[in-house]
Amino acid sequence: MEHYIVSARKYRPITFESVVGQRSLTDMLRNAIRTNHLAHAYLFCGPRGVGKTTCARIFAKTINCSNLTADSDACNECPSCRAFNAQQSFNYHELDAASNNSVDDIRTLIQEVQIPPQDGKYSVFVIDEVHMLSTAAFNALLKTLEEPPAHAIFIMATTEKHKVLPTILSRCQVFDFSRITVADIISHLAYVAKTEGYEADESALAVVARKADGGMRDALSVFDQLATFCTDEQGHTKITYDKAINVLNVLDTDYYFRLVDMALNADVSSALLLLNEVLNKGFDGANFLAGFASHLRDVLVAKDPQTIILLETSESIRRQYAGQAAKCAAVWLFRVLDIVGSTEAAYRTARDKRLTLELMLIKLCRLLANDSQPQTGSQPQTVNRQPANAATQRVATAANSAQQATSATPASSKQPVASQPAASIKQPVANNIQRAPMQGMSAMPGIPTIPIPGGPAPTATPQPMVAQQPQQQETPQNAPFTEEQMAEAWRLMCKQLFAEDKINQALLSNIAIQKKDELTYEVQLPNKLLQQEITNNHLAKMHGFLRKTLRNTGVNIIIGLEEVQTEQVAYTAAEKMQVLLKLNPELSTLTSELGLIVQ
Repeated sequence: MEHYIVSARKYRPITFESVVGQRSLTDMLRNAIRTNHLAHAYLFCGPRGVGKTTCARIFAKTINCSNLTADSDACNECPSCRAFNAQQSFNYHELDAASNNSVDDIRTLIQEVQIPPQDGKYSVFVIDEVHMLSTAAFNALLKTLEEPPAHAIFIMATTEKHKVLPTILSRCQVFDFSRITVADIISHLAYVAKTEGYEADESALAVVARKADGGMRDALSVFDQLATFCTDEQGHTKITYDKAINVLNVLDTDYYFRLVDMALNADVSSALLLLNEVLNKGFDGANFLAGFASHLRDVLVAKDPQTIILLETSESIRRQYAGQAAKCAAVWLFRVLDIVGSTEAAYRTARDKRLTLELMLIKLCRLLANDSQPQTGSQPQTVNRQPANAATQRVATAANSAQQATSATPASSKQPVASQPAASIKQPVANNIQRAPMQGMSAMPGIPTIPIPGGPAPTATPQPMVAQQPQQQETPQNAPFTEEQMAEAWRLMCKQLFAEDKINQALLSNIAIQKKDELTYEVQLPNKLLQQEITNNHLAKMHGFLRKTLRNTGVNIIIGLEEVQTEQVAYTAAEKMQVLLKLNPELSTLTSELGLIVQ
């Protein structure tokens, strides 16, 4: 049986031309070889599986090739190239810094640097995962890295550039490798499938490419796994989209397309059943949310023919996105994305995660339904407008009847009959439109009701104008009050105005208010800071509350400061003697007779 080699090794690029997705970097390295502008140290950094170590090996083989092609590629025929392909070259040294990261390992490497190459011009030292070196190892490498021998070239590769010391970065030419695009990965996977004799759908390769997240090595590994699953007993391999999503545990985009259609049709039941199907298949709710948000983004991008090229998927699915984008309004997509984003933030801390997802789906399905319903504030206007129009028509009918009844009179006498009643009636009707009660509700006393269609017509008299005048309630503005009423109003004010400020509420409730005159009361606070806060921020509200409660606009509160009396304490002997003399003046005679001196 032939030994099996994984695709990541079997199809590893051996020339700059075969490197996928790094055209600018490979052209730069090729030009450096052609013009003989070779630096003594390079740093290749970027994500995993994008070709850092591969480019380092190709570069090491090419600079020692004695018969370069016209495109500055290695010939693979000279002794140096054959030795390199057979992994027997003495000019190439590769060090894994993940397992050789001590100072002793770097010292051994420095000793090898001093040995000139046996065949070729340069000795190339590749240090993979260089960020794993210890700080002491980095410092040991500094001097040699800055001034190596003329035949030595260092190439360091890392996935975490930020962990490399700045002193190392300053001595290297830095090459930043980018992630490989989905289109490039699909193209390369199609080439591998054709070479291996596989049948592969483009949509299945697109799933593999998106699963790889920009790494060609990951894409080839997943491709091998999928090819093994899709090979039948006869040895025929056919990679389909359905098998790809099953093997890779990827949620089919058809679920997202169906979910958007259900939201557009306000089909809540189908959306909840679809969510149940997704969860029963073992998919995590967080991944479902992330995939749905990505799908909505793709639908939004597909609305514009100029931006549809940003979709990293196959052409058939791209047309499917364009078809659904035509059904969705951009404003609706923005609102849906906002709801999904809020759900993602709440999902991490939610206890009932399934309920969180179901509520999101209900909101999405009701989004268009809520927009189609009339606003609540406009509904009463519609109800009230119909009776008003009916009443106006009756007024016009009454005016026409009056004109017909007085048609025999002269024209000078007809004008006041036709115009005066209409003017006197139309004004009350217009004023009463907003005050008309809803059908089935009792009218407020003192306010006339506009009759509904089919009811009796209003009388053409000016009485409604008198009836609609609001009755003035005689509320005393300067009612007298007692100190007990003032104290009760003060306690009620502290409870309501300072409901959220418990500290000030407790403090003010326990302070007694002192009467200065009939309308003025004083409150003494214990410190100046509290006095300033109450005066600047709360005094106006306190006045308004007390005046409204006591029904007296002259109530006035004075915020004072409590006087603190400090007792002087005698500390020294002389001070104590002065206190004793005040209590007993005869001590002065005693001290003078005995000759006592108080110090």
